[in-house]
Amino acid sequence: MSETLAEPSLAETSLGRPRVGFLGVGWIGRHRMEAAIETGDIAAAGVADPSPEQLQAALDLAPAATVAASLDDLFDLDLDGVVIATPSALHAEQSIAALERGVAVFCQKPLGRNAAEVSAVVEAARKADRLLAVDLSYRFTEGMRRIRRLIRDGALGKVFAADLVFHNAYGPDKPWFYDRRLSGGGCVMDLGIHLVDLALWALDFPEVRSVTSSRYAGGAQLLPGASEVEDYAVATLEIANGATVRLACSWRLHAGCEAQISASFYGTGGGAELRNVDGSFYDFTASRHEGTRREPLCGPPDAWGGRAVADWARRLAAGERFDPDCARLVDLAAVLDRINRPESRAA
Repeated sequence: MSETLAEPSLAETSLGRPRVGFLGVGWIGRHRMEAAIETGDIAAAGVADPSPEQLQAALDLAPAATVAASLDDLFDLDLDGVVIATPSALHAEQSIAALERGVAVFCQKPLGRNAAEVSAVVEAARKADRLLAVDLSYRFTEGMRRIRRLIRDGALGKVFAADLVFHNAYGPDKPWFYDRRLSGGGCVMDLGIHLVDLALWALDFPEVRSVTSSRYAGGAQLLPGASEVEDYAVATLEIANGATVRLACSWRLHAGCEAQISASFYGTGGGAELRNVDGSFYDFTASRHEGTRREPLCGPPDAWGGRAVADWARRLAAGERFDPDCARLVDLAAVLDRINRPESRAA
């Protein structure tokens, strides 16, 4: 009588460490590559990028990696996983291609330009039973972790309001960001995605009953169907339990500093806030509030930027497969779609 053998894990099929390819090794892709390698849980099998200079910088991190001309060439390296850091228009197609090959995916945000694209990627991950994660990196700041724990433990009472802000005094330096067909949107897709994600994640992904928004380009309010991408946007999310979430994000705002980033949550028993330090994109403080009293929770230094990919690498090495929580990525994308329309209410 023959014995049925269990399917080997991804880690086992790659002799102890999953083989990972890196598609797009510009600044952000290279930073994530370094963070993944530093875990010691994966082997950098290959790199692909159109820029010789970026490829050389990536090879400095992983001299044994093979240079591939394309994603298909990366697949030929017998990968277990791929880290995607390419322009937004390519994310969904490339992620699906990898998943259909049985390759796990870690993708830069946004996973897709709209909820339909994101849903297609999540379904591909479900069918392939492969690990999928997106670089929603601000979840991994120590400050937001502590604030979420306070909310989950009921330490703030019933949270009825949240205000989140991300103003970037610069604009993106790549032309595709300003083409809606390629980017899916302007500052909402680039920065607002983090604000919506933090709000939904911290509040345990509640139902969003209604969304209203206003978007501007060069100081002029954008009309429905405008081809321009917004450089300033405000939105209000009404949550099914009665809570209100307000968001604001921008490029090139006269902010008086490089960046203004904050996430404030207000409950019947107290408040909590994450805030960047002196205009920094990287340094944050977190505090708990009771009346006029402010209690520090944490502050810099906090090397959070690569934690999302490091978490994915560890889970990949542990043999994890499809995570049903990926459905939350579709919920996030659906809210972004509604912000990118002037008004949308749930039926």
